[in-house]
Parts: sequence; C-alpha cells; structure tokens
Amino acid sequence: MARTKGDHEARRRDVSQAVWQVMATRGFAGLTLRAVAAELGATTGLLTHYFPTKSALVEYALALLEERTFSRPRRESGPGLAAVRAALLDILPLTPEATDSNRVWVSSWDAALADPHLSAGYARKYADSRARLTERVVAAQELGEMPPGDPAEMAAGAQSFALGLVVQALFAPEAFPPARQVRLLDDYLAAFDRAEENAPPPP
Repeated sequence: MARTKGDHEARRRDVSQAVWQVMATRGFAGLTLRAVAAELGATTGLLTHYFPTKSALVEYALALLEERTFSRPRRESGPGLAAVRAALLDILPLTPEATDSNRVWVSSWDAALADPHLSAGYARKYADSRARLTERVVAAQELGEMPPGDPAEMAAGAQSFALGLVVQALFAPEAFPPARQVRLLDDYLAAFDRAEENAPPPP
C-alpha cells in the first residue's frame, strides 16, 4: 500500500521528536544522523529519505519546536505588570518540558550563528517576542505599574534578563531551581516599582 501524505508528515514529526531528544540530552554537538536514527530505532537511510541534509533536518525540527512553543498553554494573568511577568515566566525553564525546549534552543545557537538563514530566523523570533512584550509594557505604563520611558527598551532589557536567567539555570540547575528563578524575576520586576517611587516629581 502506498504511503499517504499524512503518513509522511507523521514520520517527519517522529524524526523531529528524536532530534529534540538528542539535542536536549547531548547538545547540538551530539546531533548526528546516527544518534537520531538510534533514538528513533531506524536507519540513517530512512532519515536521508525525509531530510537530504542535516541542515534541512535541523531547520525542520526547530520550526516544529517554535510551533509547539507558541501552541502550548500560556499563563493567565491580568493586565499590566502581571502580564509582563507571565510572559517572562513562560520563557524560563520552570518545568521539565520548558527545560528541554530551552536546552534545544540554546544548544542550537552555535549553529545558528554560523548559518545566515538560521541566524535571520532567530533574530526574527526574538524581535517578535520583544514586540509582544513591548505591548505589555505599554499597558503596564498606562496603568501606572511601570515608570515612564521607552517601552521597547524596557522590553529589551526584560527579555535579556530572562534569557540570561535561562542560561544560568541550564548550566547550574542546582543553583537556579525554579523557585529561585521566579524569585529573581520578581526582584527584577520590583525594581520598576521602586524606580517609579523614587522618580522626581514633574516640574
């Protein structure tokens, strides 16, 4: 019986799941066709049938990871600063699933920096994230929960803080368990309240 398009796509997704598992456990340096085939319980010949090059396989897997990241349930929150906090919490490796996803992204940075196509995609991803975060910062400013200033700069700083915390938590999970990550984020956000309190009165 001939394979259907649905069978083909299902198999490609199985392969991508194996890619994510290898990247999450071994890092990008450990991502080889042989390692993925072993994880999948298949032959390298099957992989080259679906993905002619390693680059094509990785690009597809990362696209699916981004799709899964956007489709997963998000934290519910009220408007303003609570929405900013929820968005930043969604970035952090606070659960096993989020930890694996972050390990995949971080382990692929080296390859992305060396590949202009992947690099452009990553730049777009982080720019889109900053734009969405900027909208939440603006809403928080309108509610008086964040001080006046350039909301895009505040969003860029908050995103940079969260991504830096991701790296710390991945390399030293014992030193940065979920509870400490949340506490550090809350301390970071509390500084905005203090900045508002200490701001000089308008002339």
